Amino acid sequence: MIQVYTQNIKGTWFALACAEQRIYGTSFAETEQKALNSLLNNLPYNIPFQVLISPSACARDTFGLLEAVFEGKDANLNLNLATDKLPAYTKRVIEATMQIPVGYVASYGSVAKAVGGGPRAVGNVMAGNAFAPLVPCHRVVKSDFTLGGYGGGLKVKYQLLSKEKRGYSSGLKIRLYEGDLQVYPVEYSLRAIEGLF
Repeated sequence: MIQVYTQNIKGTWFALACAEQRIYGTSFAETEQKALNSLLNNLPYNIPFQVLISPSACARDTFGLLEAVFEGKDANLNLNLATDKLPAYTKRVIEATMQIPVGYVASYGSVAKAVGGGPRAVGNVMAGNAFAPLVPCHRVVKSDFTLGGYGGGLKVKYQLLSKEKRGYSSGLKIRLYEGDLQVYPVEYSLRAIEGLF
């Protein structure tokens, strides 16, 4: 049975679904109900769940990781995500997105080049990301470095990226699947949207 928890961390509500050291979904929002609704909408429909108050050890650890990612900290994200029921392409996009380091962004097109498919297909996977912000879809932006979309709202995406500034000055290439994943310093995106927030 999947165990569902919510927790308020520094004014943001996080929701988490886990079972037997596997993470089935995460979400965050400004209210507990929105975070919980977002999480429940992404859970497998054929697995029972229960909402619990006292977090398990796995839940406590995962809430700590959620807080670290949300605060822009470097975190070891060697996670046991329950992706086995997801389509193969979705898994590849999620795995590629997990490779974007803190302090960098990648374009939808760059992710598509690394895993196959097109930028819109990557955007669709990002829009349905059941593991935000652990799978850092906020680090995927448009080719002109503007933000694109974000389920939590563009202001939240901007705030997350602002916390991840590291002062890097050049991009990196990360070898994946069918090609390299090109990533760029987060500052490129922050400059591209300067004055909007």
